[in-house]
Amino acid sequence: MTFRDLNLSTQLLSALDDLGFETPTPIQEQAFSVVMSGKDVVGIAQTGTGKTYAYMMPILRMLKYSVQLNPRVLVLVPTRELVVQVVEEIEKLATYINLRVIGVYGGTNINTQKQAVSQGLDIVVATPGRLYDLAVSRALQLKSIQKIVIDEVDVMLDLGFRHQLMNIFDILPKQRQNIMFSATMTDEVDQMITDIFTNPKRISVAKSGTPLENIKQYGYKIPNFYTKVNLLEHLLSDREKFNKTLIFVGYKKIADRLFDLLEKKYQEEICIIHSNKTQNYRLRSIEQFRKGENRILIATDVMARGLDIENVSQVINLDTPEYPENYMHRIGRTGRADREGVSYVLTTEKEEEALLAIENLMEMEIEKLPIPEEIEISKILAPEEQPVVKEIYNPHKRPNDDEAGAAYHEKSAKNNKVNLGGKYQREIKKKYKKPKTKGDKTFNLKHKKKKK
Repeated sequence: MTFRDLNLSTQLLSALDDLGFETPTPIQEQAFSVVMSGKDVVGIAQTGTGKTYAYMMPILRMLKYSVQLNPRVLVLVPTRELVVQVVEEIEKLATYINLRVIGVYGGTNINTQKQAVSQGLDIVVATPGRLYDLAVSRALQLKSIQKIVIDEVDVMLDLGFRHQLMNIFDILPKQRQNIMFSATMTDEVDQMITDIFTNPKRISVAKSGTPLENIKQYGYKIPNFYTKVNLLEHLLSDREKFNKTLIFVGYKKIADRLFDLLEKKYQEEICIIHSNKTQNYRLRSIEQFRKGENRILIATDVMARGLDIENVSQVINLDTPEYPENYMHRIGRTGRADREGVSYVLTTEKEEEALLAIENLMEMEIEKLPIPEEIEISKILAPEEQPVVKEIYNPHKRPNDDEAGAAYHEKSAKNNKVNLGGKYQREIKKKYKKPKTKGDKTFNLKHKKKKK
């Protein structure tokens, strides 16, 4: 089947021709008619198989020209980088269509975005937090939304966006089409589908967790973090083979530490992205890596989730992800669009259980490679690897709190005085007594005169 066998408009076919796309992927082929039917859709497909075009081609095919101000299509994604990418893909597909699309996300001036959406738009691509802020402030009206697409919903739930997602669903029109595409399916996502979707049509071109056949997977068993760094330096020294390498780490702190260690040797060849970096820094790092100006990119799971970067030669997992689904998303950054890809996973003894969970999900064993002889086995442990020193139980009886300690001494006579208040007030009260009622002061004065 080719794209011309689908019910696509001339404008969409021309855009696909410009992009050099001739044949739809399985998810694009199977999802087209289902999305066109207007039913709720849940699509499961391996990462890198063109899910963005799978839902956007039928949406653009049905979206008629309009000059209304309020958007008719909403696309929710978990990260700012993914907003930028999806907007770019929609613009490519809509080259010959009169379409207004805007991306909104946090970390930038909300007033600028309010002005942009007030000009009118057809499609809004957003992160949940910023979309909800714009909707609550009434800068963006969602009353005309006909279709909502939730992309990478499992990441949104991991990031704690569930409350905001439910709030967004509450303010959307009841009559709408719900569309969700993902590479993995978790119990929490399945529960959300049950709560929100109406008799959804499920499309699954591969079981959740099925690895791409064109990705060769290898593993190393490594004793500790600094030995992993030594192995990385050894691998990355082959600049011809490792010409566009994406390194995944689980935490921002470890990402910064790895960057500092590798930058000494590779300097201008390496860049990094994680949520503590500024938006401009992150976008610049991705663009430099995409263009090949930097051949090494260090990233955390959330930042690189769903990013489509062409010709990634290798994905290296510095750590073994605790959740097998994260591993699937990581390795899916290579071997995209039927290209060959390679992935490596570095596993310590403590991470072997996580590796076993990954292999069980994929129903295959990752080929293990021996550590090259020239790699130095470090004896230095990273802070996370160092044993925790527990305080030894102290059996001695706790001293009585009422007993005076060694530093206790009696106050001097001067410091032992008690502040009784002002002398004048004290003498007046002693002389005239305290009046019992409002009229007692006069009585006291008369009583004193009689005594005299």
